[in-house]
Amino acid sequence: MKTILHGIRYFFWIVKEIMVAGFATALAAFRADSGIQPIVIYYPLRVDSEWELFWFSTSVTATPSTLAMGFRDTGAGKPRIMLVQAAFGSNPEDVIAGLADMEEHVAPRVKDTPIDPTQVLWESYEDLRDAANPDAADPVDAADQARRARRARRSRRSGLAQNGRK
Repeated sequence: MKTILHGIRYFFWIVKEIMVAGFATALAAFRADSGIQPIVIYYPLRVDSEWELFWFSTSVTATPSTLAMGFRDTGAGKPRIMLVQAAFGSNPEDVIAGLADMEEHVAPRVKDTPIDPTQVLWESYEDLRDAANPDAADPVDAADQARRARRARRSRRSGLAQNGRK
């Protein structure tokens, strides 16, 4: 985002994208089949400066239903990869094309290096917890039980402290 004019245009564009994605996500929540099919995309970056990486990853995360999970270096001569989680991944090529469009809005110079969405790697998200250990406690339940135990200990300690003062 080298120029002020580009920054202003980008600001209005990303606000529009966030609003459109937000409404689409909210509407999906009211459907019987919300269409949530999470995927992880291994997006090959065309941007390379720290400033561009910051704006692109922040824009992905600010857009509802997508999350930039981090960057991976792939070795000399190969592009850096950004891992992106997309909640609505029924059509991965559309999601990837949307990422490419966003990257081009962040840095218009990358339009000269097109990206083919059919060549970008992605995979469906799978919760392997049950397959790995079917007897394992649900992590949400385990966290809730730990929280309740901490509260009970605090409550007992504060009760003892109050009884000791009287």
